[in-house]
Amino acid sequence: MVFETLFPNGWVHYLLGGLLIGAGTAIIYLSTGIIAGASTFLESTLSYVSAKSRFQQYRFRASRDWRVVFTLGIVLGGAAYGLTFGEFGWTTDVQWWRLLVGGLFVGVGTRLGKGCTSGHGVCGVGSLSETSLLNVATFVGVAVGTAQIVAALGVTP
Repeated sequence: MVFETLFPNGWVHYLLGGLLIGAGTAIIYLSTGIIAGASTFLESTLSYVSAKSRFQQYRFRASRDWRVVFTLGIVLGGAAYGLTFGEFGWTTDVQWWRLLVGGLFVGVGTRLGKGCTSGHGVCGVGSLSETSLLNVATFVGVAVGTAQIVAALGVTP
């Protein structure tokens, strides 16, 4: 009963997704020595078009090519899954503007935390980084708290 509540759409695709994410980050690390993460995608991508010194830092220019490929892979992987299993298109009842606001909060949070869930959650926790363990605990705690507040306020999609 609890298991079905936690995974109303089944658990297999979560397991497969986790295994593929783990395999992808391991392949990136083992083949390049780079810790996979998408949180600096915006800055590294802006280094292609902006002459501002902030975006022309070596770390952004040196990693921009693989970050574009990595991020496009995330998007295309989701699209391939959707096309393969027939869940392509808008699949949520959440209003677009709420997703946009949530995305902005996530973007700000990843900059404040110096990394995103893929960098800290997959790679950092996998390497037992104390910073990543603390960041992931913070991500989860804030997410659970936010969900409880939103539910208590009776907010619906």
